[in-house]
Amino acid sequence: MTPQRHIKTSRPADDDLRARALIALIDDLISVVAEENAELAKGLPASRLKQVDEKSRLADRFEKCVAECATRTVSLNVQDRMLREQLMERILRLRAAMDENVMRLRAAIEASNRRIEAVMMAIREQIANSSPYGAGGRRTTRAMSCGTNVRA
Repeated sequence: MTPQRHIKTSRPADDDLRARALIALIDDLISVVAEENAELAKGLPASRLKQVDEKSRLADRFEKCVAECATRTVSLNVQDRMLREQLMERILRLRAAMDENVMRLRAAIEASNRRIEAVMMAIREQIANSSPYGAGGRRTTRAMSCGTNVRA
């Protein structure tokens, strides 16, 4: 005897409510991602964005909903054609917003890496200019005497 999966059955009204809740969640996620994209477009570093925590929280909720649907723990058989189309349209909008977000985050990370490299190069240059030793470990400048030539 093979174990059967426990699939929760639900009424169409429950599915419609879940779909509407999912649409609201997606709308919130699109809004936060759009805000983050606008901030990234201004050139702000990714580490200074205030939307990161909210985006993570909403993305976790969305991921949980998708996982429940994928494992068939929750049914999402939307009977209303308009509601189903609305849900699909929101999913496509979310995908587009997230694609833009990934592109902008990569650009922000590359810009941060360029800034870090510029700072590191400046530090290396400053150290090289102030060091009395060359790359081979030999003195490049003449030794200086610290004597005062004062008689007591």
